[in-house]
Amino acid sequence: MSSVRSTGNGSAGTGPGTAVTRAAVIGLDLGGTKIAAALFAEDGTVLARHTRPTPARDGAAAVLDALAAAAAEVDPGRRATVLGIAAAGVVDPRSGMVTSATDSISGWAGTALAAGLADRTGLAVACDNDVRATAGPELAALPDRHGSLLFAAVGTGVGGALAVDGRMLHGAAGIAGHLGHLPSAEAAGLPCTCGATGHLEVIASGPGITAHYERLTGAPVDRLETVAARAADGERAAVHAVTTGAAAAGRVLGGLANALGPDRVVVGGGVPRIGALYGDALAAAFAAELMPPLRGLVPEPPLFGHDAAVLGAAALTSTLPLHHPGVPR
Repeated sequence: MSSVRSTGNGSAGTGPGTAVTRAAVIGLDLGGTKIAAALFAEDGTVLARHTRPTPARDGAAAVLDALAAAAAEVDPGRRATVLGIAAAGVVDPRSGMVTSATDSISGWAGTALAAGLADRTGLAVACDNDVRATAGPELAALPDRHGSLLFAAVGTGVGGALAVDGRMLHGAAGIAGHLGHLPSAEAAGLPCTCGATGHLEVIASGPGITAHYERLTGAPVDRLETVAARAADGERAAVHAVTTGAAAAGRVLGGLANALGPDRVVVGGGVPRIGALYGDALAAAFAAELMPPLRGLVPEPPLFGHDAAVLGAAALTSTLPLHHPGVPR
């Protein structure tokens, strides 16, 4: 990581334009099952790594304690003065709050993420949603620093990130980028976890594709990979479930591309890894939606591997407000 400058826009205790030179930065990635931590040198080299289970059923305080313990484990010499956290849920980086969340982590909605972690670690903390943080390195890799990016993560849910003219969009309460809750014709009438109906997530996510296969066959199935294997063998219902979910995602992404004009479209997450049947159906549906100036734009896989989330988390400390320990809340 190079020397970085705090944005100062709404940070707790950091004034506008305050330069902060950092010898090392901690990046944390919080998921429903695992916490990953890495210590990065100023030049971006990974100095140490650590993983531990997320105590997801034990409440928000236990999760914050586990995050702080992961930070301590990866940086026993206390080299870092700042920490970035990429977290599941709807995260508002300005307030440092988790404004909404599913029940994958008990009691997570309403958690003061940045303040709680700053007070536990003694470090200045920047925070964001995990998908936006993961998309950060993809945005930074665009050749034009004013480039635009559409990033989708299709897995257990459907998340996303939107960056326009070089700037990641956060929106009110940090909700920008939640692509899974866009309307989808293929999902019409199906209940969504958010309480609405007909959203993309319920037809295009891994569980959504699996549930669609079960509706078509009337038979339970253990996981998405089983559906994918049956599709590869040519089973009609499995092929239909996979391609329906893929096409639904492709159509939504194509429509968003027309609205945003991205230079690059990235589709990551576990679902695209099930094979070419999924990828081809998504790409075809995406291409069919594009306006003439965007024809030739194709969805691409992520450039970064397993370190993307912790790398993006660490980079948050140079682009988002910093929340400091001990500041009156």
